[in-house]
Amino acid sequence: MQQSIITRYQEKIQETKQQIKHLENVINRYSIGRLVLIVVGGGALFQIVQYENVWWTLVVILLVLLMFFLLVARQSKLTKSREDLLDDNAVVQNELDLIANKKGLYDMGVKFEQDQHPYSGDLDIFGNQSLYHKINRSATPLGESTLASWLSTAATVEVIKKRQEAIKELANDIEWCQHFQARLLFNLKKGQDYKSILANYLHKPIYNIGNRWLKGYVSYCPYLIGLCIAASFFVSLMAQVVITLIIINILLAMGFASKVSLIAGGIGKTGSVLQKFGRAFQCVEDRQWESMLIKEMRLAKNGTVHEPKFSESIAELGNIINRLDARLNVMIGTVLNGLFLWDFKQVDAINVWRLNHGSKVISAFDDVAQLEALMSLAVLYVNHERWTWPVILTGEKQHLVLKGMGHPLISSSSVVTNDYNPGGHRIALITGSNMAGKSTFLRTVGINMVLAFCGGPVYAEFCELTVMHVITYMRIKDSLKESTSTFKAELNRLEMVLKVTAREVHTFFLIDEMLRGTNSVDKYLGSKAVIETLIQRGAVGMVATHDLQLAALEEAHNGYLKNFHFDIQVVDGEMLFDYKLKEGACNIFNASILLKKIGLQIDV
Repeated sequence: MQQSIITRYQEKIQETKQQIKHLENVINRYSIGRLVLIVVGGGALFQIVQYENVWWTLVVILLVLLMFFLLVARQSKLTKSREDLLDDNAVVQNELDLIANKKGLYDMGVKFEQDQHPYSGDLDIFGNQSLYHKINRSATPLGESTLASWLSTAATVEVIKKRQEAIKELANDIEWCQHFQARLLFNLKKGQDYKSILANYLHKPIYNIGNRWLKGYVSYCPYLIGLCIAASFFVSLMAQVVITLIIINILLAMGFASKVSLIAGGIGKTGSVLQKFGRAFQCVEDRQWESMLIKEMRLAKNGTVHEPKFSESIAELGNIINRLDARLNVMIGTVLNGLFLWDFKQVDAINVWRLNHGSKVISAFDDVAQLEALMSLAVLYVNHERWTWPVILTGEKQHLVLKGMGHPLISSSSVVTNDYNPGGHRIALITGSNMAGKSTFLRTVGINMVLAFCGGPVYAEFCELTVMHVITYMRIKDSLKESTSTFKAELNRLEMVLKVTAREVHTFFLIDEMLRGTNSVDKYLGSKAVIETLIQRGAVGMVATHDLQLAALEEAHNGYLKNFHFDIQVVDGEMLFDYKLKEGACNIFNASILLKKIGLQIDV
């Protein structure tokens, strides 16, 4: 982690805090202004009333009300700006929190954990302090699942290259990324899948209220009432007509209330949320994109005369729903329905919107989800500028070269990097002492491959590889719930490894200490049989083991299997680990030293 990016985030937070403080001062002044207006306006109205001039009284009342509503509107706008700045600040603060190994705002991906997945459990892909936890910046459930699917399955070469291009473009404008994040932060707080809510609603049948005569009356009713009100100043009888029409309208609204509720069901009270999505859509629409993957998104294409932008369409639906929700206030709903047949107009507007925009707008949510996943990987690169972009090769032969490779979940202050080049072999057999770094090395290779195959950057100075199916055998656990012993769990996992390597030609396996749940003789014979089977299938990968007997396989399969090791240095009875991968089999072990440290006498 470069200090420059931390400083950049800290400066951004300070700048935003100053803007928030300034806005709060202005908002407070508007609050005081409203109070002064009420006091002064009330005093002026009291004085005017003394003159018993109706017209001047009406003018003062209207003037005070107008000024009051203007102050409220302006203060409301400033309050929304303050909320935006608070979200901007929260997004940047989240980066500093994650750098400091704190929890952060976003989901850790526990719900995506799968015991039977080929590699996610062994490589810490999901859960607390996982790769997903480190990467995820998705506020929508669809964005979360999109990123999870990318980390769970290798993409094709073409898709990886398109994602890399898009991620690089986003990484070059981190301010835009964080602005987009902030506009979606509301969804993180609500935790709702609004795409599903809207999609389910749009799949419902379109219900029409009344026949064409009623629709015609709804259209002309406000004009008719307005005309009658104007006529009542000249013909007193027209006042009774106005009252009659209002009563008829209220009765019509009450009569069709259940049908209006049916139409509003499932979409009500989401107006302001959809408007916020409109703002997020607009962030994408207003930018000129260069990368092909984003340019292909419908959301990134500008609207036309015949087809408005997605942001305009979703905001329009939000406005309609907000207007329809006015019916939830009995007093306001009664007035609006009495004068304008309000519910009928909004229901008709929803039906028109569904016909014109419904099926198209849903695709915008998919684009947002994909952008959230791309943006998550872009932020990862910005936060780790020393990482590199893997070179994805094509070809039938599996290939993997890593230089200066480190584990993404280990802090830069304590991580040790290694190189790996399989030139001259296809299986690396890694022996070594306890705690020397064998398991961590395997996980380092695997997790960087996962990053590369989803289109992201990797923790390495150089990375070149072909797309392969990663399969692991590392954390084997028994299960009381499923009545599974450790050995049975190991057999199940080995069966998965063998099936995948038999089925998928392009596979890379990572096996850490096979058959721990059985005796040493069967452990050796079984491990040897598994390795020889993998060799017969032409499989590629790594095996870590404490069993030094297996190192003899290099001689029998020279050119296919090669020995590597992690060792220790013992100085004055103390063990020193350098965690560096070395060629050849290990000849220094530390189990006896560790046992002696806890008080056991070991005869060597």
